[in-house]
Amino acid sequence: MFTKVLIADDIDFNDLGAAQILNELDVQEIQYAKYCDEALLKLKKANLEGMPFQLLISDLSFKEDHQLNKLNSGEELIAAAKKQCPNIKIIVFSIEDKAHRVKLLFDELHIDGYVLKGRNTIYDLKRAIQKAYNGEQENISPELLYLLQDTTTSEINNYDVQLIKYLSRGISQENIEALFKVEGIGPHSKSSIEKHINKLKIYFKANNTVHLVAIAKDLGII
Repeated sequence: MFTKVLIADDIDFNDLGAAQILNELDVQEIQYAKYCDEALLKLKKANLEGMPFQLLISDLSFKEDHQLNKLNSGEELIAAAKKQCPNIKIIVFSIEDKAHRVKLLFDELHIDGYVLKGRNTIYDLKRAIQKAYNGEQENISPELLYLLQDTTTSEINNYDVQLIKYLSRGISQENIEALFKVEGIGPHSKSSIEKHINKLKIYFKANNTVHLVAIAKDLGII
């Protein structure tokens, strides 16, 4: 079993629940972080000391307060943690159940488990930790298994999601082109953006961009 685990969550109650399970599994060292930057700092420090964390359990949402942070979401923390600690196992522990967001975590950030906070939290988290330790794939709460099997959003990538987000804010294609250039997102030409919007309309059978945004919201893509 894991011997050193870091829990990143800004709510004490969730920390206690996860800690209870880790204690039941005889994990020797458990540390906590309420901010993403703090969690990454702990990971770096542990690496420098030659005693790295083996498992990170992280929420996705962290409320903003007076403290300024470079990392402000679980996704940002996970991406940074993967770069800092390529071999670390990561389990997401969240109330988030949007299909695209969950799939993205598995497909692009390669997390080792996803546990939905809820009625069966203790059982599901304990099982997820054990499965992650054993290297088992598609480690996800039973209530969310359909998300991995649903192909509705399987062809949608980060570029498409960002494009739909900008459209939902009423940003024109010309301004999206400028924003993509600044953010280093490509392709960013006006013609490429038009092609992607048309592709998305066809894919989701949307009559126009307003309809496209509405469908994307219903599917939990944005």
